[in-house]
Amino acid sequence: GISNYPLERAQRAAAMLREMKVPCLIHQIRFNMLNRQYEETGMFPWLAGAGVGSIVFSPLAQGLLTDKYLHGIPAGSRATRNHFLKESSITPELVAKIAALNEIAKKRGQSLAQMALAWILRLNGVTSVLIGASRPEQIAELVKTGDHLSFSAEELAQIKETLNQ
Repeated sequence: GISNYPLERAQRAAAMLREMKVPCLIHQIRFNMLNRQYEETGMFPWLAGAGVGSIVFSPLAQGLLTDKYLHGIPAGSRATRNHFLKESSITPELVAKIAALNEIAKKRGQSLAQMALAWILRLNGVTSVLIGASRPEQIAELVKTGDHLSFSAEELAQIKETLNQ
């Protein structure tokens, strides 16, 4: 497998592996509604066409794509620990975008986290989504994502418009 390769590099790596008679089975990708570079470059159609699976990690953007940060930064959250997610990156504009996505999710009868996972799983070329949960209740909630994976064209347009703001 490979991890986080941009499209052209992934294509070269898969070709090199094929030449060595080693199949490229999986591409591990950091991807979510707030980090869509792989979708924009055509990665997922290529993966599907090449028969390479993908496992998406950080699908909830370190917790941003939950309702956790809608009303401030909770004590003890990832943002307070200043690792990958920094308090300074949680701007009023980002919170407004997340709040708008949360409203779309509510209309769909889902939590924001469930919608964020469904949005990823809708893509042809996505094999699996790797979630990080700190409590069993989070896993129980996210498993329910499978109950509602499809999106209407209107919902996708609303999400795209929100993300592009």
